Amino acid sequence: MDTPEHPQLYLVTPPEFELSSYPDLLASVLDAHPVACVRLDLATRDEDRLSRSADALREVTHARDIALVLTDHTLLADRLGLDGVHLTDAARSVRETRKKLGEDAIVGCFCATSRHDGMTAGEAGADYVSFGPVQASHLGDGRFAEKDLFQWWSEMIEVPVVAEGALDTQMVAQLAPFTDFFGLGEEIWATDDPRAALGRMIAAMG
Repeated sequence: MDTPEHPQLYLVTPPEFELSSYPDLLASVLDAHPVACVRLDLATRDEDRLSRSADALREVTHARDIALVLTDHTLLADRLGLDGVHLTDAARSVRETRKKLGEDAIVGCFCATSRHDGMTAGEAGADYVSFGPVQASHLGDGRFAEKDLFQWWSEMIEVPVVAEGALDTQMVAQLAPFTDFFGLGEEIWATDDPRAALGRMIAAMG
């Protein structure tokens, strides 16, 4: 995942979806807009369900030369031939995961609002660090990653940064100069027309 001039799109699946219809919906969104990476982010820990979902989404993403990563399930991601893993433990397992998956795999890390955890993850070999939510919301513990954090990171740290959680067009416009990727999930999937919703987010980047 290279650092571009303009932020790239990083789509996060809903925590639940119908395997009979969601892959087609994802395909239609990917065909409508340029997306760098998709993250399979199901709430279930059921391996069979995760495997079947990953197989279905991998067909969609790889046909379009788009990376597919899986949240937290490192061994499963490796076994299923996915492009990498997204860790949610604030840098604690980045180094070990990198050893397991090798240099070519994508290893990303969610660090909530912690600059320290972000730097630790970067030093341990993370390909990207994500911060969020980006404004007060029901996500997490009420804290949020302020614009100052992204601005500081973009000026001081070379590791690409992802803004995710509680994004809207106003926040996208504010953060576009300071982030490498926007991680968008429910912001588009919860709407009647995810393609149009994503289009509005892209337009807000300026």
